[in-house]
Amino acid sequence: MNAPTPDLSKLRLDRDASPATSQRRGPLPWLIGGLVLLTAGAAAWFFLSPRGPEVAVAVAESAGGGQASASGISANGYVVARTKASVSAKVPGRLRYLGVAEGSVVREGQIIASLENQDFAAARDAARAAVAKSEAELAQAQRDLTRAQALRDRQVISDTDLENVRTKEGVQEAQLKQDKAQAALAEANLENTLVRAPFSGTVLRKDAEVGEIVAPSTAGGGLTRTAIVTMADLTTLEVEVDVNEAYIARITNAQPARIILDAYPDTSFAGRVRQVVPTADRDKATVQVKVSILDHDPRILPEMGAKVVFEEKGGASSSSATVAERVLVPKGALVRDANGTRVWLVEEGRARSRTVEAGLERGDQVEIRSGLTGGESVILDPPAGLHDDARVRVRRSS
Repeated sequence: MNAPTPDLSKLRLDRDASPATSQRRGPLPWLIGGLVLLTAGAAAWFFLSPRGPEVAVAVAESAGGGQASASGISANGYVVARTKASVSAKVPGRLRYLGVAEGSVVREGQIIASLENQDFAAARDAARAAVAKSEAELAQAQRDLTRAQALRDRQVISDTDLENVRTKEGVQEAQLKQDKAQAALAEANLENTLVRAPFSGTVLRKDAEVGEIVAPSTAGGGLTRTAIVTMADLTTLEVEVDVNEAYIARITNAQPARIILDAYPDTSFAGRVRQVVPTADRDKATVQVKVSILDHDPRILPEMGAKVVFEEKGGASSSSATVAERVLVPKGALVRDANGTRVWLVEEGRARSRTVEAGLERGDQVEIRSGLTGGESVILDPPAGLHDDARVRVRRSS
């Protein structure tokens, strides 16, 4: 029996068949895998690499006001009223009448408000009636005394009877004085419900409305108003400025000055130094100077910003020096060691050492005479082992 002949046609390659799936993908899986590895490596480096210590920082502050130039010493400040008051009632009560508004001009002694006072008016009327009664009884007692004296002269009554009548007349006289004092007290209590202007001036602000409970500041509380209006005498306006203590020796009382308001920079007003306050502000290294405004103008209002240029005698062309502003940093920012005094700054996330010259202490701050210009971020209580160019993280304030 003959063996079957093998079919060799099955060994032929089919060239029309599509390529395998793995061959169609090409290099894309390798690229994705590489990106994943790079991302994982970057994350590991970010979380595992040292990030530097966390530090607290403060801003170096510049202090000092005013400067000297060819036109004189200048300083900035605000317009204030020397005569200003928050007007309140002398007794607590409900506001019944308010006869002024913002901008109202009032005279000294003018009634600007009143409280509900029916009970005080009734007490006054009762006191007046008691006075009238006492006056009538005293008049009767005086007539009785006159008759008793006549009867005693005719030996009709005894000395004891005369003394009794005289005593009754004295008691009635004392009662009249007492009733008059009570009437005066009632009048004063009623007057205290009327709020009068303490001086002539202008109402700047209303602090209460009709129907609200008002009381003196010592008795106020909760929803109780402690002032009814705030008023000022605009004829006493002046400018208060803080002058750098380096220039204060060149400013004297009655020294002429020019005042320029921030609201009207193209207009200046004449002024004169009224007072150099005899104390300095140790934190700002300034001295307050009060300058009277000689040119009264309705455009000048309290609390306006102003610049004052003090005119020096003989001109100031030879004195155009400018004193640099003082820089203040907290005491905790200073590091003192064998190399001197220095502070650590934070610049672009890294620590930088800066040598400084420390001056006087002003409260919890220290004056820096050189090495800083103001505005730098200084590290408070620098950690041990900190070195230049070390990476640091600024602590977030809570």
